[in-house]
Amino acid sequence: MKDLYIVGAGGFGRELLAWLRQHPDCGRLWQPVGFVDDNPRALDGFGVGLPVVDAPETVVADSDSLFVCALGRPAVKRRIIGAMRGRGAVFLTFVHPSAVVGERVRIGDGTVLCPGVVLTSDIEVGEFVLFNCGASAGHDASVGAYASVSGHVDLTSRTRIGENVFVGSHAVVIPGVKVGEGAVLGAGAVVVSTVKPGLTVFGNPARPLIL
Repeated sequence: MKDLYIVGAGGFGRELLAWLRQHPDCGRLWQPVGFVDDNPRALDGFGVGLPVVDAPETVVADSDSLFVCALGRPAVKRRIIGAMRGRGAVFLTFVHPSAVVGERVRIGDGTVLCPGVVLTSDIEVGEFVLFNCGASAGHDASVGAYASVSGHVDLTSRTRIGENVFVGSHAVVIPGVKVGEGAVLGAGAVVVSTVKPGLTVFGNPARPLIL
């Protein structure tokens, strides 16, 4: 049985611990034993019962160790996970038992599907994507590597979400719309047309954020 370490000891990391314990493989193939985080006191006061064992930059991966990603910000996730993989870290692909995954859905390594996620059919999900609680993707959609899809997002049919995209909670992307690499969709955004790479949009209909 592998020792499983959660990368990221923030709020999502604590949530993920609870969901890992609900999986039938917990205690059979792997067992959560600690967190990896830059802040050694990140769990103080929460009564989690597991320690922060090391920082991502110095953690040692071995054949008995397995890791799971609990980082939400795509750029941070890509940097930290990339460095850890370069030192031999192997990551778990986690699908919560309540998630619904249809036929011909391809899920990349290290991706996390939280409770209530629905991926219907003929969907491509890249590596290290996060689908948070209640998010969904319709048929023929694709989501690029390291994207983070927040809770209750609706990615409808044939949508194309680029790499490193962050999608805020309750956002909706209508059928066939493309969202470019590194874009940010604000919470509640209704995306009705192409979003250029690196652009931040919000509102209904979604428009560029101007500061």
